[in-house]
Amino acid sequence: MRLYHNPRCSKSREARKLLDERGVDFEEYRYLEQGIHPDDVSLLSNIEGIIRVADLDSKEEVDLDDPNSVSEYILANPQVLQRPILVSNGVGVIGRPPEKILTLLL
Repeated sequence: MRLYHNPRCSKSREARKLLDERGVDFEEYRYLEQGIHPDDVSLLSNIEGIIRVADLDSKEEVDLDDPNSVSEYILANPQVLQRPILVSNGVGVIGRPPEKILTLLL
């Protein structure tokens, strides 16, 4: 289980706390420092709403309906990812609200 985490983000900190409180074993993955994990590129690029549209540069083009375009964009610009994101067993969920990550624990 991998948590895409930005410690400066309150929602991300809440998600981490939820996992810690439940004793869940997970990898805290600091995607801003490490980039997108190679095992997760395809998975993440197929999650609807994975990119924070408000953070897109108006000069750059990304086809949000094309997973290949999204893959290329998030690899080059990991800072545009929604956060937090929990990935487990080939499934990923955006933690907005943070409690939503708990759906992967069921």
